[in-house]
Amino acid sequence: MPRVKRGTKRRAKRKKILERASGYFLTKSKLYRSAKESVERGLKFAYSGRKQKKRQYRSIWIVRINAAAKMNGISYSQFINGLRKSGVELDRKVLAEIAAHDAPAFATLAAQAKSALGS
Repeated sequence: MPRVKRGTKRRAKRKKILERASGYFLTKSKLYRSAKESVERGLKFAYSGRKQKKRQYRSIWIVRINAAAKMNGISYSQFINGLRKSGVELDRKVLAEIAAHDAPAFATLAAQAKSALGS
């Protein structure tokens, strides 16, 4: 069986890692071993960051909905509960968009939630 020396594959693998590490500080962008560690660590943070971004957006939406609900004289939890009881099935992303850009429409939603809680 012929002998394999891995010249091009090894070079391509190292080049890929070092290209990903460009911009890192000192040896982390120059030396393969430390660059590889830094790139793996960065990829780990990128993966977890994609998950955290979803959580952070949801909390921002809740803050915006809460602020708009308070301006209409109802708490966030009562507002969401009232919407559920009245059968309005809008998610928090859409509610936050309405709260930020269309105050009269949000006021009608708040009134609808209040009336659903009252009955």
